Amino acid sequence: MPAQTEAPESKFAFVVVAARRARQLMLGASPLLANPRSQKPTRVAVEELAAGVLEYQLPELPGESQGKEDKRRKE
Repeated sequence: MPAQTEAPESKFAFVVVAARRARQLMLGASPLLANPRSQKPTRVAVEELAAGVLEYQLPELPGESQGKEDKRRKE
């Protein structure tokens, strides 16, 4: 699965990606933005994600590769 840069549509996925990035920032990673509005790691992570400068990959869930048409019972 290729890396994505747009913010995830799911609010849960957005929070998970932002939290992982915030943890990286707390451990000493440099911000990807030149002048973040805040110095707080969580705010910087959300700003990076919203700006589209953060690359991430979401895991593919089992059964997600099948379309809705494939899940319907065939008669």
